[in-house]
Amino acid sequence: MPIPFSRSVSFKAICYCVHCMRSATNCDESKQLYIHAEETMPEKRTLERARKDKRQGKAPSTQAGEFVKEEMEHIRRGKHGARNPKQAIAIGLSKARRAGVKLPPPSEGKTSQATRAKAQRDLERGQKGQTKTSARRSQARRTALKREGRSAASHQALSRQARSSARERGPANRRAAARKAVRTKGQQIHRRAA
Repeated sequence: MPIPFSRSVSFKAICYCVHCMRSATNCDESKQLYIHAEETMPEKRTLERARKDKRQGKAPSTQAGEFVKEEMEHIRRGKHGARNPKQAIAIGLSKARRAGVKLPPPSEGKTSQATRAKAQRDLERGQKGQTKTSARRSQARRTALKREGRSAASHQALSRQARSSARERGPANRRAAARKAVRTKGQQIHRRAA
C-alpha cells in the first residue's frame, strides 16, 4: 500500500507485519517495519508547519526549512548522525521534496549532475505520491547514518556553514536578502531578531 508523505497518518495505522500481515500493534516481529516507516516519514508537526508556511504564501525554501530543522533535531537527539552540516541539510531538503514541497533542484554549475538528478527524482516523487521504500535499503541508510557523528548539528558547525554559504553568495546577494527580510518578515520579528 503506498504511503503518501503529504498526508499525515498515524504510524500504527499504516504499519503491518511482513510475516503475518497483522497490525503493528498486535505483532512483535513488526518492530523493524515500524522503525522504517517512522524514520522515512516526516513528523506530523513538521508537515503542519510546512503547510502553514505554504498557506501564508511563503517561499518553497522557507517550507523546506521546517524539514531541515526537524533533521537537526533528530541529530541532536541522537536518532542518527551526519558527516557534516551540508549532509544534514541535504537530507532535510530531500525529505521536503518528497513531502510535496515544490522546491526546484539546484541550478547547473552549483552542484554535481548526480545531486541535481536526485533532487529532480525527489521532486517528482513528491508530486505523484509516495511509494513504499525497500526495508533493506532503509535499514542500510539508517545504519550508515548511525555511524556518523552528532557534531554536524552543533550551533558552531551550523554557524560556520551559514557563513561560508553567505560568503559564496556575494555581498550584493546578501544585501538583497536582508532587504527582503525586512520587507517580508515585518518590524516586530526584525526587532526580536536584533
